[in-house]
Amino acid sequence: MITKTNTIRIFGLLLLMIAIGYIYKESNTSFVDIYSKESTNLTILGSSNPLNQGNGIIFLETMGVLTPTHLVTCAVESAARVYPDRPVVLFMKGLVNVTSEDDQKKVRARFPALSSFENVYIFSLKMEEVFRDTPLLSWYLKVDPKLERYWTHVSADGCRLALIWKYGGIYMDTDIISFKAVPVKNFLAAESSSHSSNGALGFSPHHDFIWKCMEDFVRNYNGNFWGQQGPLLVTRILAQYCSQHNFKALEDLMCGSITFLNPVRFYKLQLAVWRKFFEVWKVLPDFNDSYGLHFWNKKNHVNVKKFVIPGSNTLTEHLYKQYCPNTYETLKLKIYG
Repeated sequence: MITKTNTIRIFGLLLLMIAIGYIYKESNTSFVDIYSKESTNLTILGSSNPLNQGNGIIFLETMGVLTPTHLVTCAVESAARVYPDRPVVLFMKGLVNVTSEDDQKKVRARFPALSSFENVYIFSLKMEEVFRDTPLLSWYLKVDPKLERYWTHVSADGCRLALIWKYGGIYMDTDIISFKAVPVKNFLAAESSSHSSNGALGFSPHHDFIWKCMEDFVRNYNGNFWGQQGPLLVTRILAQYCSQHNFKALEDLMCGSITFLNPVRFYKLQLAVWRKFFEVWKVLPDFNDSYGLHFWNKKNHVNVKKFVIPGSNTLTEHLYKQYCPNTYETLKLKIYG
């Protein structure tokens, strides 16, 4: 016989079970949210992201390789030396997941030339996440990389814009060796008076120039024409800020709030003479007016594939010794044991 007292006890027990179930559900949901792949990725690009200070140096590796070339390592090392108080971040498409400090340590251990630099970070490049909340996401979701002629370059063109838009700082190609810090915040690097590169650029977060670049990227997309989403794009948008930019000497030019850096800052050796990087010079060139040097690795990679050989006394060897000595010593060890 069920008494009134037993009924109350049973009802109380049911309430207690419901409460326990609710608490379990809430705690279990929180556990999933915190440790799911999506959430951990957002943690890296959220409050713990070293780029959040807006002063990071960004590099991209979109080839999908797990071990970058020594030139990539040299570029990152030289930047870490030139900008010791700023985070230097290399995003690599080939890395599947780097979501913790332990993951970061394991990745850094694979790059002995970089392991001693506390300001160097290596993260996996997740393009959909990078493009999220930008005009580039709609393009990325409908484009088919397998049908793209220059996907490696086009995807890198888009990623640098999205990352600089979100976080600000400086982007540099992985074939640029840094000599000294760029002293201005919002800049483009000229290849000539009429053409800007997108190999080195720096902007504050959410700068309208970068937003216009992303809109133009989507609106005038043409994956069959090399540079359409890269150097030609930033040159087109720069024309909206100043139509005349002729360098007469070593001066930089102002285009609104943007500094258009003299070609000597990053492109003292032009494309036509790229082979001179791997030649012996009687007198080494003076780079006192340069912030870095672009190596035109695309030209070398496709056509000739010249390498740095320790003891060869080439210009590149001298630059490695001076600006990325760890990389140079690692290269020597690899070749000579």
